[in-house]
Amino acid sequence: MLKARATLHEQFHRLDGIVTRRARQDERAQLLMTVPGVGALISLTFVSAIDDPARFRSSRTVGAHLGLTQRKYQSGETDVTGRISKCGDQEVRTALYEAACLK
Repeated sequence: MLKARATLHEQFHRLDGIVTRRARQDERAQLLMTVPGVGALISLTFVSAIDDPARFRSSRTVGAHLGLTQRKYQSGETDVTGRISKCGDQEVRTALYEAACLK
């Protein structure tokens, strides 16, 4: 059991090193890692989800793409603003939430 734990620990550190090196090679990931609570894994998750930032007109459209904007329901005189829409990638939302909690 201890040998298996040691093997897993070794593999974790090897993979962590790979992720960290990859993040250091990406300029966008490096910029994101300057935000408190955002490390190599979260920055690479966000960069891979956004891919080409030029396809978004504003940060508001990035939020909508990730499902972080409020849900709206309008009908006649009824105008209801609800919780976040959750339409985008759940893993990216979870990673961003975890980074916000660490801050």
